[in-house]
Amino acid sequence: MAGAGSAAVSGAGTPVAGPAGRDLFAEGLLEFLRPAVQQLDSHVHAVRESQVELREQIDNLATELCRINEDQKVALDLDPYVKKLLNARRRVVLVNNILQNAQERLRRLNHSVAKETARRRAMLDGGSYPPGSPSK
Repeated sequence: MAGAGSAAVSGAGTPVAGPAGRDLFAEGLLEFLRPAVQQLDSHVHAVRESQVELREQIDNLATELCRINEDQKVALDLDPYVKKLLNARRRVVLVNNILQNAQERLRRLNHSVAKETARRRAMLDGGSYPPGSPSK
């Protein structure tokens, strides 16, 4: 009798025992997760683009404030505001770096999912397992 971890369910709802069942289940799971990973990757990319745009706007505003401060005949102290803008810019850059790292991890995960799916599909189509395979 097959253990609980060694059986998968076919499309008709009947259990499929053995390595083929596990491979079928794994492939289905990978195909199920792929759209979520791709959607998350596209959202991260969009956020990164908006972060770059925000950083550029902060730079423009800081430059404009410095120019206004220099052009004023009355001495206005805009330095604290410029410092706040530069601090906000630093935080935007930090968030952008975090997002870039997350996107790179997502890209690697997506690549691994595609590679594993192709490997399992090849194993199922060929009907043979490579030497040392855990599915043997």
